[in-house]
Amino acid sequence: METDEQARNRFQSELEFVQCLANPNYLNFLAQRGYLRDKVFVNYLKYLLYWKEPEYAKFLKYPHSLHTLELLQYEHFRKELVNAQCTKFIDEQQLLHWQHYSRKRTRLQQALAEQQQPQLQPPHGNAASK
Repeated sequence: METDEQARNRFQSELEFVQCLANPNYLNFLAQRGYLRDKVFVNYLKYLLYWKEPEYAKFLKYPHSLHTLELLQYEHFRKELVNAQCTKFIDEQQLLHWQHYSRKRTRLQQALAEQQQPQLQPPHGNAASK
């Protein structure tokens, strides 16, 4: 039986590990050292899929790590991570996504702010007819 403190420590450790999966260089490190070929480790990655559930995913600072966790379920993806060019490509794609996302989000927020501003309308009636 796990104590509350042990459960908290396991939760925090697993949270940190899942978020590390967002780092392509860390994935390359794991692949080069053979972790991604180890059946016990691969089973651990499968176990961690519970982080996709909303009650757990809400704690993630880097939610794209869930996409990586999903990809790590595939042997072909795990094998490709040994290649530094593959991890460099993933890293570049993440940067491009963040840049595009930031610009798009800023534009959407500006458009929303403009829509929510009360539009100044002239008073009803014609002042010249009085």
